[in-house]
Amino acid sequence: MPRPSLSVVVPCYNEEEVLPEFQRRIIAAMDGTGMSFEIVYVNDGSRDRTLEIMLAMQAADPRVAIVNLSRNFGKEIALTAGLDHAACADAVIVIDADLQDPPEVIPDLIAGWRQGYDVAYAQRSIRHGEGFIKRSTAHAFYRVMQRLGGKVKLPQDTGDFRLMSRRSLNALLQLREQHRFMKGLFAWVGFPSIAVPYERAPRAAGTTKWNWWKLWNLSLEGITSFTVGPLKIASYLGLLVAILASIYLIQLLVRTIFFGNPVSGYPSLMAVVLFLGGVQMMMLGVIGEYLGRVFNETKGRPLYIVESHLPSA
Repeated sequence: MPRPSLSVVVPCYNEEEVLPEFQRRIIAAMDGTGMSFEIVYVNDGSRDRTLEIMLAMQAADPRVAIVNLSRNFGKEIALTAGLDHAACADAVIVIDADLQDPPEVIPDLIAGWRQGYDVAYAQRSIRHGEGFIKRSTAHAFYRVMQRLGGKVKLPQDTGDFRLMSRRSLNALLQLREQHRFMKGLFAWVGFPSIAVPYERAPRAAGTTKWNWWKLWNLSLEGITSFTVGPLKIASYLGLLVAILASIYLIQLLVRTIFFGNPVSGYPSLMAVVLFLGGVQMMMLGVIGEYLGRVFNETKGRPLYIVESHLPSA
């Protein structure tokens, strides 16, 4: 059997409510392109009927492939598993199953690729269904990454929804680090890219898997994976504290010489001690984040374990 021209990779975790509608819309969008394709669904250890629905969709359409992971590894790893098992000859498309990224945008991504770009990434112009706080924090995160990322410039307001050429995908698959921030990895491999604006829709069904704690951890993952900025900030903060301590020491010496040496107040002493202790603990935490990543990388464990792989026909 010839390899399909396009592979659509869809990581899923507990998406039973939205999968049938997603399958209907993705098939309609892909059929409209006139290209041969497969849809690679990755079951990331779902606890509902997600796998059962995937099997039914594959029985109804042989262009569906299923990668069933042995447990929940997280979206970044599940996405990597899908890319590893994509059989595409020309390009791969990454999209979530929640329909916040409309499949109808895919022809625009393909148009950008046909213009000669290796990567066509969907850039959110409007984010429907998201509150002010989430929009504001997301906006701030992308701007922070722009400033701290150094030579790796993360596109603003851009998620995983994108098309990648075969050569850019091959480059991406060479990166096997354990702590994976896929938006950063997409940007790191480079290649000519074009932004495709679109309006992000509200989630079609089900509930989001990203609470504030998970989003916070993902932000830390992104920052510590692609910049040593926090370590530099720790150094500068330590230098600033040392300068302030020196100024305070000089002030004490001058006051002692000219006005004697009265006993310092207990509250001011405790304030200084607690402040310095807090700064030290924070800096140790920053160092610990990087050290923990080194520890995990040295284990050499595989990124994921596949329980079963059912390729497309």
